Amino acid sequence: MIYSNIEQGYFLSRPNRFIAYVEINGNIEICHVKNTGRCRELLTDRAVVYVQRHDDSRRKTKYLLIAVQKGEVLVNMDSQAPNKAVAEWLTCRQPFGRINTLKPECRYGSSRFDFYLETEFSKMFIEVKGVTLENDGVAMFPDAPTERGIKHLQELTACLQEGYEAAVIFVIQFSGAEYFKPNYLTHPEFARALSAAKTAGVHVLAVECAVNPDSMCIQGPVAVQLENKTE
Repeated sequence: MIYSNIEQGYFLSRPNRFIAYVEINGNIEICHVKNTGRCRELLTDRAVVYVQRHDDSRRKTKYLLIAVQKGEVLVNMDSQAPNKAVAEWLTCRQPFGRINTLKPECRYGSSRFDFYLETEFSKMFIEVKGVTLENDGVAMFPDAPTERGIKHLQELTACLQEGYEAAVIFVIQFSGAEYFKPNYLTHPEFARALSAAKTAGVHVLAVECAVNPDSMCIQGPVAVQLENKTE
């Protein structure tokens, strides 16, 4: 996926989940943050950020915060980007086989999964999770407790009982991760639910992305470590 009208700036502050103050060309601008996660390890004082300028008068802000530089790693922060990248990846790479049907936002039970696809051999529900948290080269999810994430895993597991396949895809919104693991420290219940889903037969995949200030695309799989090595 490709962005247009990208400009560089410096992060100043984030008064709430939805907006940030960013210095752009010497001016302080209000930017919409396209990620409601905490992202405290990313949005540090005067971190280099990349924003998308738009000219839609209906929007309250002129800029959208897209990516942030964390050391040598560029992290895409757009929470809508993982689904778009997965749609491109499923269509072009077809990792589960040749696709006959691909539908976004499909309901099952009381959940709405990101994708439903059909191939010649299977019918599958897919949930996508964007990953921006990195620590010593390890990608982790979530960065804050997510009861909704646990519910998705439980209902993906329930799909299996009716003959569907199910998958959760963790889209690492940066490159160079050594491996992916659930964030036991922040939300051990999610980590246990992910292990239970994997044991039940849910596909658990992690993929990393090639990230530039004006683009993000999936480039390949990353190893998944579900065991808590500290226990």
